[in-house]
Amino acid sequence: MTPQTTAMTRFDTYLSRINTRLSELLPACFYDAPAVCDAMRYSMEGGGKRIRPVLMMESCRICGGDPEDALDFACALEMIHTYSLIHDDLPCMDDDDMRRGKPACHIAFGEATAVLAGDALLTEAFHTAAACAFAKQHPDRAVEAIALLAELAGACGMIGGQAIDLQSEGQAIPLERLQQMDRLKTGALMKAACAIGAVLAGAAKAQRDALERYADALGQAFQITDDILDVTSDSETLGKPVGSDAQQNKSTYVSLLGLEQARKAAAAYTAQAVSSLGLFGEEAAFLRNLAEQLGNRIS
Repeated sequence: MTPQTTAMTRFDTYLSRINTRLSELLPACFYDAPAVCDAMRYSMEGGGKRIRPVLMMESCRICGGDPEDALDFACALEMIHTYSLIHDDLPCMDDDDMRRGKPACHIAFGEATAVLAGDALLTEAFHTAAACAFAKQHPDRAVEAIALLAELAGACGMIGGQAIDLQSEGQAIPLERLQQMDRLKTGALMKAACAIGAVLAGAAKAQRDALERYADALGQAFQITDDILDVTSDSETLGKPVGSDAQQNKSTYVSLLGLEQARKAAAAYTAQAVSSLGLFGEEAAFLRNLAEQLGNRIS
């Protein structure tokens, strides 16, 4: 079995566990709010790559932990990511009608229900993390992980990046500002995935630092690749509108550097992500392969 085949098998195993557990964590209805619950499940079950929860489970494994110990935290992270997409699509934000190949949550359920579904997923994420079996068995690690999750999902992380994004509409911003925005808006949850996986495993500082460097570079490469696909791909392939960055007059790597230089930047960040894993040796084959596969989306 080739390293790439092994990596894909492990990815599929993680994906199956994540999807099964998410279905268990989101019952058909919470109390008497069927519309909100339907909207939550609709958005959570919309497909998606599950990159962030996979990163968390693998980061736990590579640091000597049991990936199953990270499963509920991984699901909590995916809830936060999904809530952010629901809100990102709203008319007051990016005003996108499609997400993951189907109508966005606010199109399918109405704007008010979509807002509540996003709020509920955010809240349920912290309930999931705090109430899981691992948190009861290892409260110190769980508290540290939950604090990281809150920090990197909030104003100092993902929300901060979204705020910069909104403030930057209609104007050209310096490359440094764009990098800061991407590091927060896209990279913060990837950093959360890798850092929390390391914390749950009781990793050494050097291991956690290496994984955070990997996540930082991977997040930049991922966002640059998305910028490129917004120009070069189509809605059917991506499952969401394309060309929206140009329509909203947003600065991207493509608008600032041009397509060819953006491709080179994505490749450079991918190489940086791969090289940051030297500490782990052959055990890092999965994470290296994942970085390269995500980069190959524009090959």
